[in-house]
Amino acid sequence: MDLKYFMKNEGEKPLDRIVQNGGFCGIFRKIACIGDSMSSGEHESFENDAKGFNDYYEYSWGQFLARDAGCTVYNFSKGGMTAKAYDKFAREQGFYDEAYKSQAYVVALGANDVKHILAGEIELGTLDDVDPTDYAKNSPTFIGYYAAIIGRYQALQPKAKFFLMTIPHDGRSEETQELYDKHAELLYGLAKMLPNCYVLDIRAHAPELDEEFKRVFYLGGHMNACGYRLFALMVESYIDYIIRQYPEDFAQVGFIGRPYHNANYKW
Repeated sequence: MDLKYFMKNEGEKPLDRIVQNGGFCGIFRKIACIGDSMSSGEHESFENDAKGFNDYYEYSWGQFLARDAGCTVYNFSKGGMTAKAYDKFAREQGFYDEAYKSQAYVVALGANDVKHILAGEIELGTLDDVDPTDYAKNSPTFIGYYAAIIGRYQALQPKAKFFLMTIPHDGRSEETQELYDKHAELLYGLAKMLPNCYVLDIRAHAPELDEEFKRVFYLGGHMNACGYRLFALMVESYIDYIIRQYPEDFAQVGFIGRPYHNANYKW
């Protein structure tokens, strides 16, 4: 047995290794996926000139991850979701309830927000819009609302781990791609500002969602079942990579949500 396979390896990139059975994602017994249609297994239907959008959660990458890693994954997501709309949605669905407290949260929001930014309905904002000590004081910008989501769940489940996902290259307009780049920069800044946050830089390391990708893995404007399956492999492999890069940060995952810890290790 070569232990190097399960440890940090210099020069390795996040998706150089595609894990089996969820890899080290399996250390989390409960994971919550906060997102939009990409996180909801949305399937686009079309019949009689009418287009339909269907959230099929059992086909979401989160549920593929759950089946791979043998953990419980909650879909805190809905097609069209934005950072601004999330708090109302979460309250209505009871996602702040004790029963849904998780050890890890994957936050995959921003694509729909960018549409609203381009329409002049909201600003992207800067890290100055984030109060790291009181999320209620955040400014009403995309990054202010986004950081408030993290802050609220950190208040509910201290020590939980947060994985912030960038937006993949998808062939949209140059103006949109520039905002996607700025979105990624903000997430990196936020991960430095707030505790227990890590960036899943899908934009930098995943394949571009180009015509060839969409030919195989898309159904209209959203992924098909194979696409969501592939994306699950990317997410769990990226999280496995982060855990191997920073093993000290994850040594006490088993204590998240419990009244104990080990003072001899990082917490």
